[in-house]
Amino acid sequence: MNDSRQSAHAKAQPSAPPPPNAARVLIIQLGPLGAFVQSLAAAKTIRDYHFGARITLLTTEPFALLAEKCPYFDIVEADGKPRDPKALAELLARLRAAKYEVVYDLHATPRTNGYFLSLQPKPPLWSGAAPGCSHPHLNPARARMHRLDALADQLAEAGLARATRVGDAPPADLRWVRRALSDAPRLQPEYFSLRTPYVMLVPGAPGAAPGKLWPAERYAELARRIAARGAVPVVIGAVAEREIGGAVAKAEPLAKNLVCRTDLFQLAALAERAAFAVGQDSGPMHIAAAAGAPCLVLFPQEADAEALVPRGRRGAAILTAERLADLPAEEVDRALRNLGAYETVAAKAS
Repeated sequence: MNDSRQSAHAKAQPSAPPPPNAARVLIIQLGPLGAFVQSLAAAKTIRDYHFGARITLLTTEPFALLAEKCPYFDIVEADGKPRDPKALAELLARLRAAKYEVVYDLHATPRTNGYFLSLQPKPPLWSGAAPGCSHPHLNPARARMHRLDALADQLAEAGLARATRVGDAPPADLRWVRRALSDAPRLQPEYFSLRTPYVMLVPGAPGAAPGKLWPAERYAELARRIAARGAVPVVIGAVAEREIGGAVAKAEPLAKNLVCRTDLFQLAALAERAAFAVGQDSGPMHIAAAAGAPCLVLFPQEADAEALVPRGRRGAAILTAERLADLPAEEVDRALRNLGAYETVAAKAS
């Protein structure tokens, strides 16, 4: 990715930054898992800026438990996408009654722009994409930027932080998960009978067409190669990945099939200790990267991989193929070897 995506763009007369001593702050993030995880980097910036504020997160039900343990939020409301007019009216009434002083719309879609309009004629200070808001994110490249870069740019324009170069936005960091849960036994690798170095296989790719998925038999072959290097292949996923988990377990007796067996906290804790994580662009891969696993992410050649790749403090490499279904397991194994994954396995085993 080059800096053209953060090219100079027309700006309105900048508003003064939101007051750091604001007492009531709202963050909105209604996106899927990957977007939610990445938005935690921006949430940390907001928490640091509004250190003494009562910060409320408006999100959706699947992420409520994770958000409630997160140190960046004081209150979590999980009804951010009402399904009927009555529920929407109740949500908007609650937003008006809360009298938030500052709102950071990290979702920034027509839905949340509508929430801003509902707070007229005296809306709170608002950072986002809503027309007429006090702190608009005006970068025309926003939709094409990596989400971490876009959110960092939004907060820089609002005055919360210095601008960063494209690719330099700080990633989300999930190392707080084990502390928040007192490093409970269910967060330990031993809970899943994992006592040797392991490599996570994260095959989920929501919405991908069959030709854009790496097939189950390739994951199985990669699992055999990983086991031969002295690591345990660990398959992570949800219901849609059951076939892959079964294929890997059948092909490699040393593999551990954890499909449908981990919650978000366990996934983060396992990733923090993993030698490596391999998979396609998905919410769980974003968790793996944010938790600290070095990642190898598989993309079809047509994808804008630089704008989509999960980023974490230990880095992520990209491997593309014109037709992902034809990507040989040998090539993925070679990429892992070149990235030093098996050196990490050896170090963890010693």
